Formats: sequence, C-alpha cells, structure tokens
Amino acid sequence: MIEFSQVTKSYTVGTHALKGIDLQIEDGEFAFLVGPSGSGKSTIIKLITGELAPTSGTVHVNGYSLERIRKREVPYLRRTVGVVFQDFRLIETKTVYENVAFAMRVIGAQEAEIRERVPYVLELVGLETKSRRHPNELSGGEQQRLAIARALVNNPSTIIADEPTGNLDPARSLEIMSLLQEINNLGTTILVVTHEKDLVERFAKRVIVLNEGLIVSDGMDGYYRYEDQ
Repeated sequence: MIEFSQVTKSYTVGTHALKGIDLQIEDGEFAFLVGPSGSGKSTIIKLITGELAPTSGTVHVNGYSLERIRKREVPYLRRTVGVVFQDFRLIETKTVYENVAFAMRVIGAQEAEIRERVPYVLELVGLETKSRRHPNELSGGEQQRLAIARALVNNPSTIIADEPTGNLDPARSLEIMSLLQEINNLGTTILVVTHEKDLVERFAKRVIVLNEGLIVSDGMDGYYRYEDQ
C-alpha cells in the first residue's frame, strides 16, 4: 500500500511542491494521477521511489517509512516499485532479452532464475519473438512494451508509469494502457501519471487530480476536473 499523511515537500529554492496532502492507494488498485505542469506529480513519484524524503508528514510505501528510511534500505524499497518512463531509458547496445535480464542482474538474481523469468515477462508483453532485436529495431510501442517488461521482471508489487504513452500515437497508446490493465488484473498496483484526457476518460478508473501541490479531486468518475495550463 502507498499512504501519504499530511505530506509537505519544499525545495531549497523556495518552491512548495506539496502542501499537506493525504493519499492512499490500496494494493491491487489502478489509479491515474493527473494535473497541470508544476502541480506536484513528479514530486509524488520521487517520494514513492525514495529519491526524496518529505519535508513533513509521513509516507509509507509497501512496508517502508520514507521519512526515516535508511540509505541501505532504499534498493529494497525500489525492488517493490517498478517505474516506466516516457523516454523508455533502454540500453541501445543490448538486445531486448539483455535489457530485461540486466534489471535482474543488478539486484543479484541467479542466471537460472533469469533464464526462466525473462521469457515469461517478454511473452506477457507480447515481445517473445523479438528477444534478439535491439531497441532501435523496435517500433515506439514495442520499445514502451520493453520498458514495461523491464519494470515487471523483478515482480514488483507496484508499477508507476510516468507519461507512458506520451510519445505514441493513439492506437499504440491504447495498446499500452490495455497492457497495464492486464498487468493490474494479475494483482499489480498501477499508478499512471498522464496528461492524456482521452485515455483517462476511456478507462473508468480512479482519477487523482493535483493542482498547486494540493489534491483537488479524487474519485472514480474517470475524467479530469481541471483544464491543463
């Protein structure tokens, strides 16, 4: 579970990114996080992944308390949270298989486990026939599927998708969102950060709306309650 209680975050430059928010995302939930640029979305992601600590309040993520987490515990927290980025962040010199296997090697997985797990995850995202290709031989949608496979391979309980369809056309965007829905159906918590109103409206999920560091709307109505600035 992800839980924020009266969380504030201020930066040394004087920016007050979060202004006392309360937020709870249950295990197995699917939610959208939306809001205009500068509303605090990126700060929430960095708090969840342990990149930042709150200025005040408490943040609990999958059993870890982020306001007092020890440095040596952060890698263990991050194994429970997979992140999918808009720019993919793939290793161009490695094949599809090697990109996913690398994510397991960095946490010390055994080769036998890698050989079993990687093909399963590639099949799950529909890339089982592309394992020997390199990222530059894939379409944009396939590259995003590869990024999702990499986030999935260590079996995290939570996946954060940060603008996962921002570089894709509408058809590929729908495919990626449908894939995230399938992953959610298997029990993984999904938090999607997006500006794409059409996708939010199409998938009737919880929508958490941020504006100027505050949660201004939180519900299951499946559409925005703000105009992007």
